[in-house]
Amino acid sequence: IIESGARKTGGKASTIKSHHNLIPFPEGVHFDLIEPLDHFFKDEVRALGTALGLPDHIVHRQPFPGPGLAIRIIGDVTPEKLEILKNADAIVREELDAYNAHVYEQSGERNGEFARETAGGPETERAVWQYFAVLPDIKSVGVMGDERTYQRPIILRAVESSDAMTADWAKLPYDVLARVSSRIVAEVPGVNRVVYDITSKPPATIEWE
Repeated sequence: IIESGARKTGGKASTIKSHHNLIPFPEGVHFDLIEPLDHFFKDEVRALGTALGLPDHIVHRQPFPGPGLAIRIIGDVTPEKLEILKNADAIVREELDAYNAHVYEQSGERNGEFARETAGGPETERAVWQYFAVLPDIKSVGVMGDERTYQRPIILRAVESSDAMTADWAKLPYDVLARVSSRIVAEVPGVNRVVYDITSKPPATIEWE
């Protein structure tokens, strides 16, 4: 399976990794599976949504894996890890929503009016196509005050893409990266380091799992 629309290839596409949203029905449950967009890629689905007149915030919302934040926790998923990632991811979203709002507003007018209605709103999420935090299954040595720490790092992932088939890491301004890092370390207990994933797709995939 290659991202979406795999059946358009006539079944000849190599299996890179399975879809997070594809799971079998529980035993004893008999439903008919209806997949009207099964043959479309992500960019084609958005084009179709626009043509049908769907609201911009629905058409251009960020992709989100079916298993939720659990897919962005490497290793065992625990309540402690979920709390760390949830808080870190909220900061990433807040800061990059604001950055995208600024970039989108500065880019000019759309159909005679600014498309952005509220700062950081979903209409602005296209300057950077997708962004999120990842919690790896490691700890690192750090220093806070005069004390040694041994806590978890957070990985920031932000990419630019149009169809998710390929993606390039987003060249975020240093001040944005610094603000994200400072806030996560200061506001999220158990984190002492923030790193930025600067790998494109390929060779990497957008999600870590």
